[in-house]
Amino acid sequence: MTQETVEKVVIFFAGDSGDGIQLAGSQFTNTAALYGNDLSTFPDFPAEIRAPQGTLAGVSGFQISFGSTEIFTPGDECDVLVVMNVAALKANLKRLKKGGAIIVNTDGFDKRNLRLAGFEDGENPLSDNSLSDYRVSEMNVTKLTRECLVDITLGVKEKDRCKNMFVLGFVYWMYNRTLEHTIEFLTQKFKSKPEVLEANIKVLKAGYNFADTCEISSSRFEVKPAKMSSGTYRNIMGNQATAIGLIAASQQSGLDLFYGSYPITPASDILHELAKHKNFGVKSFQAEDEIAAVSAAIGAAFGGALGVTATSGPGVALKGEAIGLAFMLELPIVIVNVQRGGPSTGLPTKTEQADLLQAMYGRNGEAPIPVVSASTPSDCFEASFEACRIAIEHMTPVFFLSDGYIANGAEPWMYPQTKDLKDISVPITTKTEDYLPYKRDEKLVREWAIPGTAGLEHRLGGLEKEAETGNVSYDSDNHEYMVKIRAEKVERIAEFIPLQKVDSGEVKGKVLVLAWGSTYGAVKTAVKELLADGFSVSHAHLRYINPLPKNLVELLSGFDKVLIPEINNGQLIKIIRDKYLIDAIPLNKIKGTPFEAREIKNRIKELHDGK
Repeated sequence: MTQETVEKVVIFFAGDSGDGIQLAGSQFTNTAALYGNDLSTFPDFPAEIRAPQGTLAGVSGFQISFGSTEIFTPGDECDVLVVMNVAALKANLKRLKKGGAIIVNTDGFDKRNLRLAGFEDGENPLSDNSLSDYRVSEMNVTKLTRECLVDITLGVKEKDRCKNMFVLGFVYWMYNRTLEHTIEFLTQKFKSKPEVLEANIKVLKAGYNFADTCEISSSRFEVKPAKMSSGTYRNIMGNQATAIGLIAASQQSGLDLFYGSYPITPASDILHELAKHKNFGVKSFQAEDEIAAVSAAIGAAFGGALGVTATSGPGVALKGEAIGLAFMLELPIVIVNVQRGGPSTGLPTKTEQADLLQAMYGRNGEAPIPVVSASTPSDCFEASFEACRIAIEHMTPVFFLSDGYIANGAEPWMYPQTKDLKDISVPITTKTEDYLPYKRDEKLVREWAIPGTAGLEHRLGGLEKEAETGNVSYDSDNHEYMVKIRAEKVERIAEFIPLQKVDSGEVKGKVLVLAWGSTYGAVKTAVKELLADGFSVSHAHLRYINPLPKNLVELLSGFDKVLIPEINNGQLIKIIRDKYLIDAIPLNKIKGTPFEAREIKNRIKELHDGK
């Protein structure tokens, strides 16, 4: 047996949606994070809750890149592919680099599984030499799991559910990882089911010991902890970070947090997370539909709370009229859109940046709304906090854009200190003298009057308002004035957000990659590698999309070419071209999967060389 120290490893776990792949992947992730590795993950779910077993459509996957250096993406190619059946191999072999390792559960390569995966009679990738470019470790995980549990009185189905722990134990041995953290997790998860707990721990240890004693695992690897800034870290997913950011904004503003939502993939976990935090005064409400959810959030904002609702693209479509009402009322609510593939119900479990134009323009009439975007799982904390700050301080609805990739992905996150969080100024008024509900300050922001405060009674509704008084007005000049003043209020937010910075590279050069959202990791990786090779390339990543930072046009003008990669058919590029008349160059991917760094790197090289 050899032992090798490596800087970075990419592992992809794959199997049926009932094989516990997400659990195995998340447990390996947590163990790597606690060990001190930097990491990035990409869970890949089937669209169906219980897809047909053994089929390509039913394959569930989990990719993790972990290392002793900075990690920005889950990786372009895998070093190790763990497959529980032949469908998982067929669907994901293209992810594995030549010479990579495949860990195979041979029980998933029987005649039935081969037929379900689309193989002809007599075809079997384990015996036809098609895997000769890889290092294959074969084991009958199902048989080994059952033999391990022969003295446990659980049924066969219950025993077979433990086989993910066998594979997890095997991989833990390969990378010198302790079983301790997973045993603690299992103890907590199955504390009321002692026999299930015993079975899972027994199988986990059996997988570890099998790897230690069998001849098929000839190599062991060491991935040392990453050198990271000192502080207290936790492993966090994007939806968790969003929820915590909302709570932090509630605490900093002194406002109660009301969260109204209707369950929808991939946003539902925000509701699950917020429901755990009643100790912070969070009121979570699962509504009967999307319209009720946003309407409840508007009602909460009218009552003096921080109103938040979350959904994905189809839900935003249903919420559109109510969001227009919140804009007309000039009340602070945050609309979280965790984007997924569309249109209609589209690709519920696949990622896409397809709703930017919906957030910008998806309402009737002239109703511009600020748009803030997150770039990584941990960045969801700061970005959602910032969305709340803008909503409260500028008395407007705000869109916060995430997507399925960063919502379900994970990375280490250093806990911020409360003293480092921005203050949030709340424009609530109690002054009744000369009160006018739509009189504006220098930011064009109206005061927030809480219902029940004597002397602050005023009219509200969706009809056009007379300037300052808020009375219903059908006067044409007043309508034009109010449309302009509401739009100017949103534009003026640019005075209260940071100037755009260059993330990597110089402020002038040949190529600028201007990106937003979850493309961050792939762009960052590509640009860093090209800078090391001497290319004149830079990377700027937008958090504020409406309004855009006021120095952005100056930054763009410093480059010969501007490349805009997006996981859509070209949406930010329309905004940039329209606003700045810059002939930006698109790079679009619409496959339900994130960009690979090499895809962006190759396009930058072409542009740099004049192609």
